[in-house]
This record gives sequence, C-alpha cells and structure tokens, in this order.
Amino acid sequence: MTHDSRTVLVTGGAGYVGSRLVPKLLDAGHAVRVFDLYLYGEESLAGVRGNPQLSEIRGDLRDSAAVRRAVQGVDTVIHLACISNDPSFELNPDLGKSINYDCFPGLVREAKAAGVSRFVYASSSSVYGVKNEEHVTENLSLEPLTDYSKFKAMCEDVLLDAREPGFAALVLRPATVCGYAPRLRLDLSVNILTNHAVNERVIRVFGGDQVRPNIHIEDMTDLYVQTVSAPIECIDGKVYNAGYFNQTIGAIAQDVRSVVGPDVAITVEPTNDHRSYRINSDLIKRELGFSPRRDIQTAVADLCRAFENGLIPNSMSDPKYFNIKMMQLAGLK
Repeated sequence: MTHDSRTVLVTGGAGYVGSRLVPKLLDAGHAVRVFDLYLYGEESLAGVRGNPQLSEIRGDLRDSAAVRRAVQGVDTVIHLACISNDPSFELNPDLGKSINYDCFPGLVREAKAAGVSRFVYASSSSVYGVKNEEHVTENLSLEPLTDYSKFKAMCEDVLLDAREPGFAALVLRPATVCGYAPRLRLDLSVNILTNHAVNERVIRVFGGDQVRPNIHIEDMTDLYVQTVSAPIECIDGKVYNAGYFNQTIGAIAQDVRSVVGPDVAITVEPTNDHRSYRINSDLIKRELGFSPRRDIQTAVADLCRAFENGLIPNSMSDPKYFNIKMMQLAGLK
C-alpha cells in the first residue's frame, strides 16, 4: 500500500454501485472492507474476491455489534447501503425506516469512536422534491415527497451535526445511476428502457415530458474514489449534487433507440405522474473539478455489450435484477 492508501469500509459494497466501486478502490491501492447482507447474491464481487486487500463481512446495519466490528481499523466509510428507491421502501415502510434511518446515528457514532476520519454519505437528489427552478442547486430548501427521500435528508442532518475535528463528513446527492455493473439493476429508468428495447424491441413511455437527471455508474464510482483521496479540507462539511443530463423520459427513450436500433418502437401511454426532477451540479465541478465523462448513450451501449456477451441472462424475468422482487422473495424483516 502506498502512503496515499486508505482502509475503506463500503456498506452495501455488493450492491449495484458497490459492485463497480469496490474493484476501483482496490485498483487505486486501497484496502476495502465490504459490509453487506448479500441479499442479491455473492457473485457481484467474484472478480475481486481473491484480492488480499479485500475483506467481506455479511452483516446487518441494525446489528450494532456487527457494525462495531466492521468499523475497527477503518479510516474512511462510504455508506451506500439502504433500501433503495420509493417502491422498495414502500413495500415495508417500517423495514425501510429501520435500515435507512434508525440505525444511521449508531453507525456514525461507532465510526467516530473507532477513529474513522472521513465519512461519505450517499444521499439522493430526490431530497429536493419537485422544484420550479430550472437550476436546482445545493442551497435550495429540501422538500422530500416520500419517506425514502425524507429519511435520506434526515441522515444528512445527523452526519453533518456529528462533524468535529478529525471526523470529516461529506454528503453526495446522486441522480439516478445508469449503466452496467456486475450486480445489475434493471429497475432504473435508463436500464429499464434499454432492457425492453433490446429484448422486446419496444419501449413503453408513460407520459414522456417528465424530466429526470441521470449519472453513468462509471462516473459515479469515479467520484467516490476521488472523495477517498481528496484533501480533507476540500470535502469536510460539503454537500454536492452529482447528476447530469436532465432529460425528459421521452428524450431518454430516443437516446436508447438511437443506440439499440431504428427498428425499436416507442409507444407513449398516459400517466398520472407528471413529476419532474432536475439538479444542477456546477458546484462539484467548481470545487472538486468533477464532471462526467460518459453520457446516457454510453450507458445504453455498455448495457447492449453486456447483453451481447451473455452477461445479463433472463433479464425480463429473473428477480435478482429488480430490488422490490428480491425483497419480496427474501422476506427481509
């Protein structure tokens, strides 16, 4: 390990984002400890499992003793683990609250007690709710519309209130992540449309005028790696949006078809959900120098390559690609 290397705990490290982040952290010379329930299987980290710098703990964030063990000897925490997205949360709101919020203050306390020096929290751009402003910047008020986003906002407050010399806190508010990863989610907008375009040659668009921000999974994971080695003074107490390509669902569908093939039909159906979300990410570019290197079409092309290479079998039916289906099967309580 180099003098710049760290020991990084990634909660949810076997999940969608974690399955791309963990290999990148290892490649950057860091020691990585994954703490995860492995609800979606163990295959996502198979490619790095032999790395001596990787350790894995199967554990539940609500188990305070397991959390205490996980943070020992760690100097950086990247907290990804949660019940992701509104439908999964609403499946069992009590479970969602217990994992996404109730155990969070304990995790922060244990991290501080163990001597962790930086804590990076994956919040969500959904904390803003629906804004009329064209540029939704970090200084606008938070008006979360769902319990999922409300508890994300509350965790931000817990973490930032815990800041003190020696314990730096950073909050990132990512847009919807898209693109291929070893633990793939096909219940996210770009990925959903690509799956249907490739396998059914039809994209169903509900409404189409709603605006959604996205970020390529490779850009999002590059950002997390950057926050591990960034000077403490550059990240401590900061809150950053991370989302680009504020596009309508209709425009995203056109992007998907442009990559998958002109024979893909786009059908437009009515919807009662006309909520539009957009975020502005100028601040993180200005202060950290971070900007994306990949667009939505790149994410679609990456997914198409994975389909062609047989990496996404049974994509329309296997529950492992869909968070809510796996939660129902697992019976997590």
